[in-house]
Amino acid sequence: MATQSFVKVDYGPEGLKLMEQGYSATEALSKLLAEDKGQAVRQVAMVNVHGDVAAHTGSKCIFAAGHQKGKNYSVQANLMEKETVWPAMAKAFENTTGDLADRMMAALEAAEGEGGDIRGRQSAAMLIVSGNPTGIAWKDIVMDIRIDDYPEPLQELKRLIRVSRAYRHANLGDHYLEMKEIEKALQEYNQASLYYPENPELPYWSAIALAGEGRLEEALPIFKDVFRREPRLRTLTPRLVNSGLLPDEKSLLKRIMDIK
Repeated sequence: MATQSFVKVDYGPEGLKLMEQGYSATEALSKLLAEDKGQAVRQVAMVNVHGDVAAHTGSKCIFAAGHQKGKNYSVQANLMEKETVWPAMAKAFENTTGDLADRMMAALEAAEGEGGDIRGRQSAAMLIVSGNPTGIAWKDIVMDIRIDDYPEPLQELKRLIRVSRAYRHANLGDHYLEMKEIEKALQEYNQASLYYPENPELPYWSAIALAGEGRLEEALPIFKDVFRREPRLRTLTPRLVNSGLLPDEKSLLKRIMDIK
């Protein structure tokens, strides 16, 4: 459920509740609109788990305003520079490969390509949740990113999507490291580094995992690069012995700390 224009927040929780009770998206939206004296200034879209899509753009939403429905999705916009925005969003969403974040990002970039918001750029957000909810919010949220009051919000959103993916892999790496599944941990840390090469901490954990497995010669070049980019990670390294992430071997630690 998404709503904008002159927002009535009730559409969110009430719409979700109705769909949970078995109303189709069309039925739920129709019911809420019928109860809303301000429906002419609302813009609302709902999609249920069966793919039923319903959308409403009120007659008094500020031009250019409109929506377009497709299979399992709706795009909507108001206060746009021109009426080509939402058709461009729909086309980009339908014709972009990749995961849901890629497709939604493409739709946003297509909107901007058609002129976007007539007031200019200010914010962007993306929320993705699991299709198999557990009822535990922190487990069910796949991605939740907000950029507020920023000069280039779409660029920053795209960057933070990449960072979010990196940390999902890094977290899996931590899990596998805890389980002593080192090869899987290394794969996840390496994938994290590919998504976010600017961050020296991500390859650092690959080096720690390698050193902990007695593969110090593989780890040393990584440590050298990491320490050059972020000297404080050198300071961190001895502290990992007490946590069991590095062996309590003075010779091993000395070789790491002596890296120039």
